[in-house]
Amino acid sequence: LSLGEAKNLPTYPGPNKMRDCYCTVNLDQEEVFRTKIVEKSLCPFYGEDFYCEIPRTFRHLSFYIFDRDVFRRDSIIGKVAIQKEDLQKYHNRDTWFQLQHVDADSEVQGKVHLELRLSEVITDTGVVCHKLATRVLECQGLPIVNGQCDPYATVTLAGPSRQVLHKAKKTKVKKKTNNPHFDEVFYFEVTRPSSYNKKSHFDIEDVDEVDKMEIRVDLWNASNLKFGDEFLGELRLPLKFLRQSSSYEAWYFLQPRDNGNKSLKPDDLGSLRLNVVYTEDHVFSSDYYSPLRDVLLKSADVEPVSASAAHILGEVCREKQEAAIPLVRLFLHYGRIVPFISAIANAEVKRTQDPNTIFRGNSLTSKCIDETMKLAGMHYLQVTLKPIIDEICQVHKPCEIDPVKLKDGENLENNRENLRQYVDRIFTVITKSGVSCPTVMCDIFFSLRESAAKRFQGDLDVRYTAVSSFIFLRFFAPAILSPNLFQLTPHHPDPQTSRTLTLISKTIQTLGSLSKSKSANFKESYMASFYDYFNEQKYADAVKNFLDLISSSGRRDHKSIEQPILLKEGFMIKRAQGRKRFGMKNFKKRWFRLTNHEFTYQKSKGDHPLCSIPIENILAVERLEEESFKMKNMFQVIQPERRVLYIQANNCVEAKDWIDILTKVSQCNKKRLTVYHPSAYLNGHWLCCKATADNTPGCTPCTGGLPANIQLDIDGDRETERIYSLFNLYMPKLEKMQEACGSKSVYDGPEEEEYSTFVIDDPKETYKTLKLIIEGVGTLEQEHAQYKRDKFKKTKYGSQEHPIGDKSFQTYIRQQSEISAHSI
Repeated sequence: LSLGEAKNLPTYPGPNKMRDCYCTVNLDQEEVFRTKIVEKSLCPFYGEDFYCEIPRTFRHLSFYIFDRDVFRRDSIIGKVAIQKEDLQKYHNRDTWFQLQHVDADSEVQGKVHLELRLSEVITDTGVVCHKLATRVLECQGLPIVNGQCDPYATVTLAGPSRQVLHKAKKTKVKKKTNNPHFDEVFYFEVTRPSSYNKKSHFDIEDVDEVDKMEIRVDLWNASNLKFGDEFLGELRLPLKFLRQSSSYEAWYFLQPRDNGNKSLKPDDLGSLRLNVVYTEDHVFSSDYYSPLRDVLLKSADVEPVSASAAHILGEVCREKQEAAIPLVRLFLHYGRIVPFISAIANAEVKRTQDPNTIFRGNSLTSKCIDETMKLAGMHYLQVTLKPIIDEICQVHKPCEIDPVKLKDGENLENNRENLRQYVDRIFTVITKSGVSCPTVMCDIFFSLRESAAKRFQGDLDVRYTAVSSFIFLRFFAPAILSPNLFQLTPHHPDPQTSRTLTLISKTIQTLGSLSKSKSANFKESYMASFYDYFNEQKYADAVKNFLDLISSSGRRDHKSIEQPILLKEGFMIKRAQGRKRFGMKNFKKRWFRLTNHEFTYQKSKGDHPLCSIPIENILAVERLEEESFKMKNMFQVIQPERRVLYIQANNCVEAKDWIDILTKVSQCNKKRLTVYHPSAYLNGHWLCCKATADNTPGCTPCTGGLPANIQLDIDGDRETERIYSLFNLYMPKLEKMQEACGSKSVYDGPEEEEYSTFVIDDPKETYKTLKLIIEGVGTLEQEHAQYKRDKFKKTKYGSQEHPIGDKSFQTYIRQQSEISAHSI
């Protein structure tokens, strides 16, 4: 997601009229991301990106704009809600969305399981009446209102004009759960007693009456507030569908309240600019991908490399980044990234005419190296930059050196000195960190250096600039500028800190560039004069020594340096582990911290740890069923002697992140468990298997293992599936490229304009590869079509997976019927 900006928000009803706004990203109503606060603006610019794996089903992707209030709860200005089935409409397009009102009706989510039965009852006197039994079994995924959910349901029978025929009947309130089990039955008399007639269940009048009736189920949250109970959703079902079958059981999505077709004129709440990229892939088992994967993995050995499958993907994709992400992950997984990048970099260097422009464009080479550094270099950044970035964010030293932007009471010389000290410290930690640079990055830099030096033998600096253009310009400088995007800070820094980091980033970028005239690099005169501090030969020498070290083979292995690397930290809620014999097992909010050595928690950030679990003592990390404590997003860290730490994360995305990273760091532990209990041990037994002994071995197999290397948790089949999807999407371009190859091989004159966008050095080799790609994609396309047909046959509308009201399933049914009609 790219959250751009909001505009024309309504004015604040106070004297200054401005607002302090932030935006949240929600799966249905569960917040998974929050932007920085933009102060005093009605057109706040956010410019933040967010990427996540979606660990559960959802109906809406929602964006809420909040106005911060120091003294009361933050108020909601409006929201944008995009239905899951509409996400493809806006895929990778900048779109302005109108903000909508937020009220109880717009916040409906969840589903309800009902059974309806219409039956005849013959009374003692021999007359017949018809009764409707409505059984409310359970609900799932109800919204949590103000931090709690105590739901109950009401059931009402309504007549032709929606007049209530019977008083509403109510279930019991289920406390502290948004997945309540009711299993209560309510009876309604549908028709008046009449003389019994064996020929027909109903007389004509009865049939008409029943067809016009409907049963209404409303879900409510029992609130102690003076404003009454909160509406959670409703369901209206006409009884005429019981004419085919007198009994019907199904799951239904809850719907907003029906306001009787009254159209409300929306107020102008402003708009929000978003760019959403949503992909959903079905991944087959590994053998399905062998033909396509083999063609891709041979890319480094193809001569020329422009005829390889990986290079062709970069040519047909609209943006090189689209191709680079799955390619890099696939090649990293199979250990082929260095030869592949060496091959495409070498080809690019041969096409480059000026050594000053080497690797400066957004080519496939540049994007692939960027992506490799992001994946392999994340821990390197943590070790190198995180401590000082944390200090800058916490201390808030004034560092503004633009005389126009100085605040009252600030001294320009003091600010310049503060900034100089920060730049000096960051420059020193970077240039002294060569031995920590990941091996895969060093091998790539060695290859870049060799290619550049060979191509431009008369330029002695090109061996340095080829490497510095990546390590400084595309790695360290962006990480300093936006530390939240590189997991160095949890949130976007405040405006003052952000400005300090911008000034540091600019200076570091220029120091690393080794250009002849440094001051000329700055448009601003205040930056040029500040840079005079660093116009000494020692800085250039330090940069060259650093670049020499990270781009030479035979360097020291960074794994020999043993120091704790901070992997993840943040507040979560934990349940007492029972380390004290008579202590209460209550829930408390704690600051959790994970390094590659230990997992700890303390009262607040920076406090002394209350508990430390060595990584070798983590025997399993698994999800915890919600039934255990009636709490969502819980997981368990299992330790020796069956001791278990139960933890609740803030949302489903964060829970998945913690489970994944804890599993990865503990993957190689010798005593890892193979089975576990998915529920807790409470009231003398395990809730999952009902075993009474607390040391009973687990009843469920542990989830599958992950690679031990924490940097590269990659599924090769999934990346091949993504590449297949891209080839399939751009099939017209592949076919056009085939035409271009044919045209080039038979006609050696001026190139046709429509084919000039493709890089084709060897038409015959390129044509061969294209033929293999198109065949591989065609085979996979047939497998996907067959999978969809089989799934369609097995899927029942109204099941728990596809409740009635599931628009994505309705769309799918329509697509399948169109495909069937087309094939006929």
